Amino acid sequence: MITSTRRPILAAALLSLAAWPSAFAQAQNKPNDAQIADIAYVADNIDIKAGQLALQKSQNPQVHAFAQDMVRDHTAVNDKALTLLKKLNVKPQPSDTSKTLQQQADAEMKKLQGLDGAAFDKEYAQHELAYHRQVTDAVRNQLIPSAQNPELKQLLEQGLKIFEGHQQHAEQLVKQVG
Repeated sequence: MITSTRRPILAAALLSLAAWPSAFAQAQNKPNDAQIADIAYVADNIDIKAGQLALQKSQNPQVHAFAQDMVRDHTAVNDKALTLLKKLNVKPQPSDTSKTLQQQADAEMKKLQGLDGAAFDKEYAQHELAYHRQVTDAVRNQLIPSAQNPELKQLLEQGLKIFEGHQQHAEQLVKQVG
């Protein structure tokens, strides 16, 4: 049962989630490898920045542990991606998808920056769960099938396993802070 005090938080969370699929839906236009690299890099950076914000704002040990994992893991994936791109001599190419992702992330970060305490923890956890659901779906169903370079495809497949683990962790975090 949703109490009347939780309805506004739930409504805000659902509204913010509604915007995320639109960015990844654009990836269905079969992005090229340079665009895929940019989408993946932007998606990782979004989660790094959200994790850094959580480390600054939250006092919750579970949120801190999760945020540290996000910063560490997404930084590692981005480092591997940059190494691969340098090796392949490919420059990431911005796309409508990566631009929309960044715009939506900027709006979400602004909202998170305005929250404190338990309200921040709940919004951050809900955002991370929704975000990882969208990312894993996009990587699995759009980016991996569109990737032409076998090494890029392999990196995306490795990233997918990490993101699926993050999604499970985020599900636990939502229950803990909810």
